[in-house]
Amino acid sequence: MSFSQNVKEEIEKHISASRHCRIAEMAAYTVNFGQEDPEGRYFSWQSEKEAVLRKVFTLLEKTYNIDSVIEDTTAKDMKNKAEHIYRITLTMEDEIRKVLQSIRFSEIKDKKVSALLLKNDCCRRAFLRGNFLCLGSMSNPAKSYHMEFVCSSRMQAQQIVDMIGTFRIEAKITERKHHFVVYIKEGEAIVDLLNIMGAHISLMNLENLRIVKEVRSSVNRRVNCETANISKTIHAASRQMEDIIYLRDHYGLNRLPEHLKEMAQVRLEHEDASLKELGEYLDPPVGKSGVNHRLRKLTEMAEELRK
Repeated sequence: MSFSQNVKEEIEKHISASRHCRIAEMAAYTVNFGQEDPEGRYFSWQSEKEAVLRKVFTLLEKTYNIDSVIEDTTAKDMKNKAEHIYRITLTMEDEIRKVLQSIRFSEIKDKKVSALLLKNDCCRRAFLRGNFLCLGSMSNPAKSYHMEFVCSSRMQAQQIVDMIGTFRIEAKITERKHHFVVYIKEGEAIVDLLNIMGAHISLMNLENLRIVKEVRSSVNRRVNCETANISKTIHAASRQMEDIIYLRDHYGLNRLPEHLKEMAQVRLEHEDASLKELGEYLDPPVGKSGVNHRLRKLTEMAEELRK
């Protein structure tokens, strides 16, 4: 099971304690998958996502005391592949009226629900939870951080962005194949939104993955830095050896001032030593800056001699 599916499975099991929150969540399912008969004979929720219909079934029972049945309709496409469509249908007028009036169905426009249902933080949490179950998905956080809601209208996408924004989380909208996609790409923001939607187990799993990734990144940065420093040190030592050998062969180390002669001899004897180690070999010992100054002087002399 993918990480995204785990989040949805956890969200499906989350039932709000307050009736007004359950109504806000029910509005999300109705906006996305509700279908009204033009003649008013029935109202149904229909989707290939079984988890959505299970949640609608639970909310109808707990919020409206309505018993319903999930129908599994299997259709076959042109390639003879079975496609499951799940449906809940209400046919009693008083039950339909009870549900549609509570979610202010008559005010829904371009799949945007009434703002009166989303006045409280808890209701906005439930609304986002429902929309993620209907429209949301997440990439594998071990590879990248990406959460999105694929909406069919810009108004719906903007409402989701606005609801997320009330929790001080920034989400953006992009168009993709005639859809409006609300997306978040920052790991910390995704963690916050999982917390808001009540997906606490998924949140902890994501945090563990983030810690592992950050540790790996930190180790890689250190290794790269140390590798670069080692490479730089080796290159500098190699160049110093070349300059000292050139001075020895074309000028003579005995003609150098005593402190430079000693420095040249120590470098020739300890090719792989660091500046600190070279300084400790000198008599008396010299610090890194003093060693660096002497080696630079030898390099300058070699360059002058080459000219």
